[in-house]
Amino acid sequence: MDISFVSSATKTPGALVVGIIEGGTLTVAANDLDGATRGTIRRVITKTDFKGKAGKVVELLAPDGIEASRILLVGLGKPEDLTVAAAQGLGAAVVRQLMTSGETSVTFMVDLPPREGKEAPAKAEDPVRKNLSEAEIAVHIAFGVALRSYRFDTYRTDLKEDQPTLKKVVVVTSERAEATRQWKLLSAAAEGVKVARDLVNEPPNVLYPDEFARRAKALAKLGVKVEILNEAQMKKLGMNMLLAVGNGSEHESRLVVLRWNGAPKRRGKVAAPIAFIGKGVCFDSGGLSLKPANSMMGMKGDMGGGAAVLGLMHALAKRKARVDAVGVIGLVENMPDGKAMRPNDIVKTMSGQTVEVLNTDAEGRLVLADALWYTQSRFKPRFMVNLATLTGAIVVALGTEHAGLFSNNDELAGRLISAGETVGETVWRMPLGESYNRLLNSKIADMKNIGGPNAGSITAAQFLQRFVNKVPWAHLDIAGVAWQDGEHKALAPSWGTGWGVRLLNRFVADHYES
Repeated sequence: MDISFVSSATKTPGALVVGIIEGGTLTVAANDLDGATRGTIRRVITKTDFKGKAGKVVELLAPDGIEASRILLVGLGKPEDLTVAAAQGLGAAVVRQLMTSGETSVTFMVDLPPREGKEAPAKAEDPVRKNLSEAEIAVHIAFGVALRSYRFDTYRTDLKEDQPTLKKVVVVTSERAEATRQWKLLSAAAEGVKVARDLVNEPPNVLYPDEFARRAKALAKLGVKVEILNEAQMKKLGMNMLLAVGNGSEHESRLVVLRWNGAPKRRGKVAAPIAFIGKGVCFDSGGLSLKPANSMMGMKGDMGGGAAVLGLMHALAKRKARVDAVGVIGLVENMPDGKAMRPNDIVKTMSGQTVEVLNTDAEGRLVLADALWYTQSRFKPRFMVNLATLTGAIVVALGTEHAGLFSNNDELAGRLISAGETVGETVWRMPLGESYNRLLNSKIADMKNIGGPNAGSITAAQFLQRFVNKVPWAHLDIAGVAWQDGEHKALAPSWGTGWGVRLLNRFVADHYES
């Protein structure tokens, strides 16, 4: 999608979008268009129930004398209530209506009356902030367009009735230069989301561990240092638990290590990097603890955490984030065969601790545990955040609206919660505690890999915490948000949502760039 910003539009071929303020008040652009159409806009407002409520869209065929082929009136709601999320939703709503309409271009002329008074603007990315600048409105409309226009048509051979036609988007703003500057930063996040969605949407016969690792190498073009550890290298490091998960697969396991060094170098001072770790189970059959057929559907997305880490590193590198960041992704395929890990096996981890495996379908925590130990041992990071589609229990607890957040550090948790609220990827903090931790105790090993039928997402987090030492750490269980059945998320039109890229990109920008 070609997205650009202009200060004025003398020509508006294709679709033309103008805003209507709630109550029927016309913006400057809408008022001008009303005059050019001999009062058509006002007649729509007076003769129909369209009154400019946020999210409402009315489509009109453009009358003679107007260059545009059609006009979309979009409700802006009340000017004081126009938020970042609302602006993004506006762009998404228009794209949803026009994507396969036959239109090839659309021009947004969404202005607001001048602000009264001199209220100081709050932080630009606050989703509930009032009085957005014109540039902010413009870039967040564009961001909504970018996220909603995503398509994954790689394997579709017949698009006769669903052929995307929209190619060009122009947003008119008097603050064109500032909008263009902001868009360079925000478009990098949109690209990172696309990277993550593509990976989650790929079928498992195409995207196995080695192929995922091969695609990760593409980040080298952006200046990211990429290392791929093979099974022999991991065995030498003692990563027996990660390797045990992949024993039953014909595809070898891999560990992807990504390093973006963007922090300014100061003489005598080298700050510790920040670290993100992703679960990359490219397909999860459950192993010998085989899933039932219905539960196995969608398990190509069990690498959603790893996809989010790769998408985040893409975004940081693309916008040249002023931070040193590490991304580590454990890539395996959990399959049953004669070499597969068995229930009752005891496996020695990279940390030296031993684990009694009682359920081979509780495999993601085994992959992450070795990856977490490797990350904190090698890089000595300021903190670690891991993402994983880890438990069905978190979906039972939180549904598909929030990810579960577990952390040993209140400041880290608070910053993640704030970033999630800002971008619309919300998290809910869940408890940790010794009473839950004791549920993992084993009589014949240092721990079990499951804690019993209750509090499944919490005991999974307690398991991971045993491998972080005292490093500030947060675990995001994204099993309910990494993909969707249907299209109930306004900015995500596909099965894979790319969840986590926007949250972590915002989290880094707000707190860790120098």
